[in-house]
Amino acid sequence: MKLKKRPKIILCLVCVCCLVMAVGSCSKTADKEETKEEAKETATVSDTAAAAPNPLLSEFDTPFKVPPFDKLKDEHFLPAFKEGIKQQQKEIEDIVNRKETPTFENTAAALDSSGGLLTEVSNVFYALKGAHTNETKQKIAKEVAPMLAKHRDDIRLNEKLFIRIKSVYQQKDKLNLTTEQNKILEEYYKNFVRGGANLTAEQKEKLRAINKELSLLSLKFGENILKENNTFKMVIEKKEDLSGLPPAVVQGAVEAAEEAGLKGKWVFTLHKPSMLPFLQFSDKRELREKLYKGYINRGNNNNELDNKVILSKIAALRLGRANLMGHASHAEFVLEENMAKKPENVYDLLKKLWAPALRMAQKEAKDLQEMIKKKGGDFKLESWDWWYYAEKVKKAKYALDDKILRPYFKLENVRDGAFYVANKLYGLKFIERTDLPKYHEDVKTFEVQEADGSHVGILYTDYFPRSSKRGGAWMNALRKQSARDGKKIYPVITNNGNFSKPAGDIPALLSADEVETLFHEFGHALHGLLSDCVYEELSGSDVAIDFVELPSQIMENWVFEPEVLKVYAKHYKTGEIIPQHLINKIQKSKLFNQGFETVEYLAASFLDMDWHTLTKIGDLDVLEFETAALNKIGLMPEIISRYRSTYFAHIFSSGYYSAGYYSYVWAEVLDADAFQAFKGSGRIFDQKTAKAFREQILSKGGTDDPMTLYKRFRGREPRIEPLLKRRFGITK
Repeated sequence: MKLKKRPKIILCLVCVCCLVMAVGSCSKTADKEETKEEAKETATVSDTAAAAPNPLLSEFDTPFKVPPFDKLKDEHFLPAFKEGIKQQQKEIEDIVNRKETPTFENTAAALDSSGGLLTEVSNVFYALKGAHTNETKQKIAKEVAPMLAKHRDDIRLNEKLFIRIKSVYQQKDKLNLTTEQNKILEEYYKNFVRGGANLTAEQKEKLRAINKELSLLSLKFGENILKENNTFKMVIEKKEDLSGLPPAVVQGAVEAAEEAGLKGKWVFTLHKPSMLPFLQFSDKRELREKLYKGYINRGNNNNELDNKVILSKIAALRLGRANLMGHASHAEFVLEENMAKKPENVYDLLKKLWAPALRMAQKEAKDLQEMIKKKGGDFKLESWDWWYYAEKVKKAKYALDDKILRPYFKLENVRDGAFYVANKLYGLKFIERTDLPKYHEDVKTFEVQEADGSHVGILYTDYFPRSSKRGGAWMNALRKQSARDGKKIYPVITNNGNFSKPAGDIPALLSADEVETLFHEFGHALHGLLSDCVYEELSGSDVAIDFVELPSQIMENWVFEPEVLKVYAKHYKTGEIIPQHLINKIQKSKLFNQGFETVEYLAASFLDMDWHTLTKIGDLDVLEFETAALNKIGLMPEIISRYRSTYFAHIFSSGYYSAGYYSYVWAEVLDADAFQAFKGSGRIFDQKTAKAFREQILSKGGTDDPMTLYKRFRGREPRIEPLLKRRFGITK
């Protein structure tokens, strides 16, 4: 656990993918009482753990020193967290109490080296909490959250440590530092300042209270979404209500019903692999409405899982923290560290895209309304109708729909297609290892090697939904790449998804959106795997939030390239390579539904910015605020914002994307422009361009200014025209 934060989990979206965590309400009193009870339980857990060796407290005796998941028990985590905090406290004391004059090595580098155990424990715990949680882990998280918040504040607000960092920082121009050394020194200095080092004693105490409360509220928000995702079940009892659904979707509903103890019935949930196919294919409009409203009302049911009070508290606390730091809003405070720099620049980009996106979406809505009429319907298009009639319009226009493509997108083949792209670009090899401990039977493990066989890192893939796993798709690091004493420490990276599962004797067959999502997350994985940095604080995906999506989103460009499709798109029954006529249809349908996808995403981005540019909150009504924000931009009623406030986990749970949800489209400007470097060469696997992208982007992490890195790769700043062409067909 370094100075900045707990382990970063990169949450992602492609189209409407990435359902993440959820909702809840609580009071300070309730939280305190709950913590007392949890402390009693945890004390017992600690006593139990003391009786046997804790595998987290010794060097991992596993191949490549991956976590010993087969030996880990829940009771190991709390003692390990406490020991990790204790060790880093001692390491910080040693830095502070050194009699030698502060230097880069004995201060900044020493700080980066501190907290090794705490970082390791945190990485493993939060990976498991997201991918395979239970009530015990959730209780541990609640107890640990304020401990970690206090520990981070103890470091950031350590006056003696700040004096040493400041002393080195003020003489940095005379120290002949490398670019990476200079960057990490700047980062630590800014982290102290932004962490409150220059505040008065009274302000520091107020900041501590804010950070503690935020840690608990954000945790509660996420846990409640998970509960709502798992609680909602639409039970179908009559076979005729399955009209229109593909056999694999029906089989999945049979298996979900059996898991729920409802044998003989069919169950549909809010998990994307269950919900989206139902919205796409079910002929029962009233059932589509029921399922969709279950999704969009998460955290807004006025029950114990309601998130309205929680999120308004989070927004108010963030504003209070920003004000303490001398900023008018949370967005202003956050964005000074990003490429965007200030809220006006974000709004400018969103507005440039909003007008053409809305025009395209309105035209799409008109096409869908005509299809409703053509099919004998006498009703106005609603948001829960969009997926269903979009499939019909797509089939009518391009003779293409999800049912036709899925048989060619067997999950294992798609994964191998992503591996193929990485091999062609960077020479990487992915060798499955069955000797590495795993935390769940769904997990696959791979050793990643260079073309010459040298070790790069380890990749875990975990692609299927389950009740112990949060929604969405993400990448995180069980161990980040770094270097110590001239020796490289190799990364251990995870890719997680919630893709369509095997059903009966039908393997996991992905939708086109799920295929893009798999490639997207794999791009994040490559960012972590190909990092070549010295300092862990700067390695891999530790970059500006509006730069972090470039490595992931550029990977999507290869997904439907004909050369790549012919490698991985093979019919799961016959092994037949996807025929050319289907490839042609995919290419022709690239702009289909782009209005819808862009509008629902941009609406969520505007909503995020509006929440976090508030300069006064007071007694704010969450739903009225949300409605006003979306009416202001003219959001059409047929489309709902991709995330409504009460389940907008990107910004209210992890908080990583608060005032930063725009970063996906900001990075898309970069990736569309960057891919033109490949296309412009005439070869999508051009080795010179791939080498430059690896060396100037993927390997560099956050060791330099992101625009500087991009210009080194591209030779100039990015242009918006490639994105406008890709999204809307605009060529002028």
